[in-house]
Amino acid sequence: QVQLVESGGGLVQAGDSLRLSCAASGPTFSSYAMGWFRQAPGKEREFVAAINRNGDATYYADNVQGRFTISKNNAKNTMYLQMNSLKPEDTAAYYCAARQTYGRLVLYAERDFRSWGQGTQVTVSS
Repeated sequence: QVQLVESGGGLVQAGDSLRLSCAASGPTFSSYAMGWFRQAPGKEREFVAAINRNGDATYYADNVQGRFTISKNNAKNTMYLQMNSLKPEDTAAYYCAARQTYGRLVLYAERDFRSWGQGTQVTVSS
């Protein structure tokens, strides 16, 4: 199992930007499809964005489409989530997830992922 560590969270104001990182251990990072999920207090964890193993196919939740960008640097064993135009409703703990896949498959269901990070907190004030 790949080990995942998120970073980059923090407290920002509405309209600001943040970039989250998810660093992975192991030599086979390029074989993993990955995703970002988030969980706000009192709510269930929800899908945010996903990317395939090669980084050339992505998928976004409707409520972040056009504001967030997911990317993957296989040479650096790191996935990113660039978050622009942040809103108070984006406040949550953000988690990265991974699973080894083949081809250009993009995973977006929580149950499809096998490895999870510990999360990084993003708080957006109004």
